[in-house]
Amino acid sequence: MRTVICDLFGIEHPVIQGGMAWLGTAELVSAVSNGGGLGIIGAGNAPPSWVREQIRATRERTDRPFGVNIMLMSPFVEEVMEVILEEGVPIVTTGGGNPGVYISRFKEAGIKVMPVVSSVALAKRLERSGADALVAEGMESGGHIGETTTMALVPQVVDSVAIPVVAAGGIGDGRGLAAAFSLGAQGVQMGTRFVCAEECIVHANYKRKLIEARDRATMVSGYSTGHPVRCVENRMTRQFLALEKAGASVEELERFGQGKLELAALEGDVEDGSVMAGQICGLIKEVKPAAAIIKEIVEEAESIISKLNRSYIGVAHG
Repeated sequence: MRTVICDLFGIEHPVIQGGMAWLGTAELVSAVSNGGGLGIIGAGNAPPSWVREQIRATRERTDRPFGVNIMLMSPFVEEVMEVILEEGVPIVTTGGGNPGVYISRFKEAGIKVMPVVSSVALAKRLERSGADALVAEGMESGGHIGETTTMALVPQVVDSVAIPVVAAGGIGDGRGLAAAFSLGAQGVQMGTRFVCAEECIVHANYKRKLIEARDRATMVSGYSTGHPVRCVENRMTRQFLALEKAGASVEELERFGQGKLELAALEGDVEDGSVMAGQICGLIKEVKPAAAIIKEIVEEAESIISKLNRSYIGVAHG
């Protein structure tokens, strides 16, 4: 089960926690890293002081590798990058744009960089810019999404670059990890599954919403803004869609959506807040420690791969 991603980042299992805004805090990040995966602090739109606090709090809880996810649309992106450099964070992931202009500074500081991509063109560009690995994220994921499914995107990205690729979007158990390997990925990144980790600070109402969710519980809104987002359907998403259909401006839509993730994630308002989640939320049946989630996923993937190997051997000898 050890892959080049494990060697690259110094982790035990090729399982990476998505960098979720408000939820990728020291509690969850350290639990994932201590469980053998790679925990990621979600900087989101948080100020640099908060990011620094989370980095230091994570170091108090684990001596294993962890990273920070930078949301490139954040108003604090430049300041957050300075904090990461000053604190010597070993790994950076990025989302919400093209981090190409920043990669050289990270590489000079010895920081490994793994951007999230949703297209082959961006994957190629970031490989040329010096990225160490890539996360190919399909539209099944929660939060901001691209236009291509994981099944279609991952093998095309794998074929287009020489650096390791991690699969994300629609992955929540060992079957997803085994499938990612078959597509050529060297590991998986999961966000939604780790929302229901015991160590995730998200409000209990949010976790309950995901556990109660079924296969068609999520919907996508925000196409008119250029930044579509997948969330669990609720009153807020229906109101957002109604505004879009009525021709509301991007500015109006952004004002309406402001603070909605915090409202759901921290205050527990899962009707008027934004419950960002991927399509795998229907797979989640219970809350577990992060380490138990990782162990279960890895063992299930190993079992599946072993069964497939035996099946193919049987066919070959038959």
